[in-house]
Amino acid sequence: MVHYNSMKVTKKAIQIFLKEQLKTNEAWALRALERIHSENQTSQEQACQTVVEDNGIGFTGCDGNLLSSFADQYKRRKSLSPKQMDIVLKKMPKYWRQVLAFIGDEKIANIILSKNEN
Repeated sequence: MVHYNSMKVTKKAIQIFLKEQLKTNEAWALRALERIHSENQTSQEQACQTVVEDNGIGFTGCDGNLLSSFADQYKRRKSLSPKQMDIVLKKMPKYWRQVLAFIGDEKIANIILSKNEN
């Protein structure tokens, strides 16, 4: 649980918020796709567009090839097709823990609280 100005944001609330953002917000999903690919996939995995190591981070074995190819395409063209974007929005919520690790509990709690104030 994260405390901010006497308000509490639970881990469950953070999980729900992140999953929802990754499922519905293209900017969040694309940024997560880019960061997981560039920072959590090994250089070998990036080059081969596959999963080589079972290290608990990066894309799963079943997503590695597809999401790596999407990440590479997005890096080159700065766009994905609508069908590709639908797939990204469907697959990215499972990576919410890695997104949380990138952003941090306190910053996410602040984002949630600021959205609740509006």
